Amino acid sequence: MQTEKNEIMIKLEKLAYQKSKPFCYHCYKPALSGTCKSCGTDDLMRATEGGVEFGTFWIIEDLIEEHLTPVNVEEEFEESVRQCYDETITVLWMQLDAVTVAKESDPISWRIAMDEWLDQEMSEEQIMEFNSKYYRTSDIDSFLDQELIE
Repeated sequence: MQTEKNEIMIKLEKLAYQKSKPFCYHCYKPALSGTCKSCGTDDLMRATEGGVEFGTFWIIEDLIEEHLTPVNVEEEFEESVRQCYDETITVLWMQLDAVTVAKESDPISWRIAMDEWLDQEMSEEQIMEFNSKYYRTSDIDSFLDQELIE
């Protein structure tokens, strides 16, 4: 069974090929036929306006960063917790937000809970990581629907 993440990665790679051209680094020129007409190699790099490199993952990361807004993990986690614990806590004469109390009382526990939430979101394929930033899978999917030429 193919997961949504795998399907998205396949589509992202296809888009990366559509947005780049084969390039012979040895002769330093495009090789649009799939082999270099000068030296005959088929060991080609991919070229975009942003550079030349082997593989497509660098193109995928550039496309994602250029077109999508990363998830603010801290804000999203805080909102998720607020949906579960929206009450206020009374301390003496003060009414305090439960989330703020938890976050400020035990920042280590808060960070652990946030990391566990992020791991869960990623395992459920709600969020994907690119270049140490996180993006909603649904946003990536929408981007692919707009950009990908079938």
